[in-house]
Amino acid sequence: MQATSMNTRIKSIAWLVWLTGLLYGPEVRAQHQHQATADTTKSKPKSPRLSAMAMIGSNHVHIDYGSPSVRGRSIWNGLVADNQVWATGAHKATWIDFGQDVRIQGKSVAKGKYGFFTIPNDKEWVLILSKDWDMHLADDYTPANDVLRLSVKPARNPNLVEALTYAIQQTGPGRGRVVVSWEWLNVGFDLENN
Repeated sequence: MQATSMNTRIKSIAWLVWLTGLLYGPEVRAQHQHQATADTTKSKPKSPRLSAMAMIGSNHVHIDYGSPSVRGRSIWNGLVADNQVWATGAHKATWIDFGQDVRIQGKSVAKGKYGFFTIPNDKEWVLILSKDWDMHLADDYTPANDVLRLSVKPARNPNLVEALTYAIQQTGPGRGRVVVSWEWLNVGFDLENN
């Protein structure tokens, strides 16, 4: 009698599983198909937000920037105007954060977060650290909030750099270099820990 009762229960459970699959199966399968379709149709942003980070001695240096690509466009004095303040990236302004006080070309810069702006030109670029770091592009940039301005000569990249890229390189004990490269040009500055 117990075997008959057990067989009846197994048949009842199997019937319920079959009925549940019949009633809810298509909806569940449709949800999974919809999710798979949604994930594969997301397009990558054309100017993704990226970070560059490195330790310069015991100093953590972090740069956050929007990385546009060349995509066949004319960049210098085209997409990026000469002699105008540029956020040196796409969308939100680029910022740099120093974990410790640094010296840049002999000038002291306190630890903290700064907006990084540039004024490009084919012969010379002005690099700017500003107290203002949280803004759309350079919309609210004001020279009164500059912490540091320095002039540098642009250098030619040996190969095309398709996407704007920042690099932080350790060059010696407690010393480093920040370089931004895009298209056929790069500019940078040296820093050392205080």
